[in-house]
Amino acid sequence: MKILVISGFLGAGKTTFIKQLCRKCGRNIAVMENEYGEVGIDKTLLLQDGGVNIWELTEGCICCSVKSDFASSILTIANSLDPEYLIVEPTGVGKLSRVLENIRMIMYERIQLLEPVTILDPGSFRHYLERYGEIYADQIYAAKRILLSKGDLGVPADIGSVLEELRRMNPEAELETEHYSRKPDNWWQALLQAESGAAEREAAGDGIRLYRKEEEPELENISFTEAFLSGPEQLPLFLEELVRGAYGEIIRAKGFIRCGAAALRFDVADRRYSITGGEEMAKPCCVFIGSGIRRNALRELLFPGIRPEGEKRPSIRIGYPGGRTPPL
Repeated sequence: MKILVISGFLGAGKTTFIKQLCRKCGRNIAVMENEYGEVGIDKTLLLQDGGVNIWELTEGCICCSVKSDFASSILTIANSLDPEYLIVEPTGVGKLSRVLENIRMIMYERIQLLEPVTILDPGSFRHYLERYGEIYADQIYAAKRILLSKGDLGVPADIGSVLEELRRMNPEAELETEHYSRKPDNWWQALLQAESGAAEREAAGDGIRLYRKEEEPELENISFTEAFLSGPEQLPLFLEELVRGAYGEIIRAKGFIRCGAAALRFDVADRRYSITGGEEMAKPCCVFIGSGIRRNALRELLFPGIRPEGEKRPSIRIGYPGGRTPPL
């Protein structure tokens, strides 16, 4: 079983890339999802294409708090599902170097590690490097390939200086400036053939200390098993308030919200949002990640007092740093 780790910060576009990879390669592939939050949004998106086995870890980060579960899960997948390839998507606030180290600890003749890939949104590069320096920089230093995403949203005005900084931080990585959607089939196949060398460049070198911030960001998350708005016109109004800080400092939010008769998918990353249309078969669920989250305000908005007759109140799951859960 060959393991390909697809890293990238919250909202970089990892799941979108993995969906494209599965479509292009058509191999015997399993995907391990390490979601930040207890509701599996990305699993829902990946299952829409069908034909892919999904393995979820949602109780912590595979680079640290649940690394033993991560290791045992890989061994279980190798010995039960036995796919040709395992795609690992760590949580967006996980250290890529630690994920790779954890995999190397359990490698044997049936498990091989491929060259890791980091998905990076150039529009968020400077903000996230300043705000989440050590973790964000680690995902760059430890990568063998760095792919730029969000090309459909336009190219940042300072893209030249962003590329220069990326090359300075990791001169050994292949920096792909052309959006992956325009890559030929043989490029995708090559991703699944590039085996990682035994002596990889360590991410914890002197350079990364230039960006040292807190070891782990103090982020909260709140997950809704269901959410409801009165109509489709309410969703963009809600997201405008969200990105402007009305519900706390939300750096990532995603999911499906029932807006009247339809369930609409939304995506928020770094003060930008998108609504991608109706998803009739998707169960409404969503997650919000950030700091100082105004959870009661979110609950009051997304759970209106008047609900369809006989409908049960959806459950709420709240995550805090270190696993603590203070009273509402």
